[in-house]
Amino acid sequence: MSSEPPISEVPASEVPVSEVPVSEVPTSKAWPSSLVRPRALRPGDRVAVICVSSPVDPEALAIGLDAIRFAGLDPLTYPSAHDPGTMRPYLAGDDAMRAGDLRAALTDPGIAGIMFAKGGSGAQRTLEAMDWDGLAGMPPKVLAGFSDVTAVLEAVAVRLGWASLFGPTAAIRESASHYSFGSLFRMLMRPAEATAIQYPQAVTLVPGQARGITMGGTICLLASSLGTSTSWPARGGIVLLEDVNEEEYRLDRMLTQLRRSGYLDGVAGIVAGTFTDCGSRELIQDILTERLGSLGVPMIAWANVGHGGRFQTFPVGIAAELDADEASLRLLDPPLS
Repeated sequence: MSSEPPISEVPASEVPVSEVPVSEVPTSKAWPSSLVRPRALRPGDRVAVICVSSPVDPEALAIGLDAIRFAGLDPLTYPSAHDPGTMRPYLAGDDAMRAGDLRAALTDPGIAGIMFAKGGSGAQRTLEAMDWDGLAGMPPKVLAGFSDVTAVLEAVAVRLGWASLFGPTAAIRESASHYSFGSLFRMLMRPAEATAIQYPQAVTLVPGQARGITMGGTICLLASSLGTSTSWPARGGIVLLEDVNEEEYRLDRMLTQLRRSGYLDGVAGIVAGTFTDCGSRELIQDILTERLGSLGVPMIAWANVGHGGRFQTFPVGIAAELDADEASLRLLDPPLS
């Protein structure tokens, strides 16, 4: 564990990093600063449930909505959460519907947060159709989702400067959903209790400690965002990398693309999560070590974040310290305010 003091113990005589031009701050000494943190959700808050990607199974969504209500929140479903794929089977409505639902949820003062109903495919199309005019400077709202939603969480960080949560979607499918939802609701509603995260099944690929801003998500979405105005490069970041249903050679290719594009330049640390149905564990671990180990930053693998099993919600945009030796992540700020 680093011997540097917590943020609250930095001597008052030191100039905060946020007040120093980025070009003048040595990377090794820069103190990470969280993005704007939305407020935590409270019992009775209304949350929007939308799709920015693929259609959601109505039965799975109904179970998830019951769980949201049981947690004390009031879910409001938007049209995209009910569209069965009227444009194409893999899209929840057309691009205008999905982008319109996202903008409506962001601008409605009665909505405290947004939970995405499902991942799948289509978020990149939603972002292409999205109208961001007038959204900057709005009070931040928490957004929670994962997989295809990775692209939206990146966009919210880049366009609005908001932190968010890479966590399970509203529709419940897995047997471990009680664990996954428990992790999500703790971060959504009791964030001060969610600053110490342990990954008991993770292994250390590169030892050491690193400080940075949490970011990243599903690898194929990070790769598909490259070259767009909403890609969020990993410089100074503790980057989550996970995926599902990808062949080993495709993961190798996508990680190589992230390297060659410069996305990983200046990365501070890496949390490799689940790689469900992606082939041999031994080969996946070898690919991670060979493609990323040469970056020389602390790295763990098989953290329980992402597709399949007991999913621990991962904050996006929060100053944190990764201890690869202990397979732990310490948030320097609560994930929500």
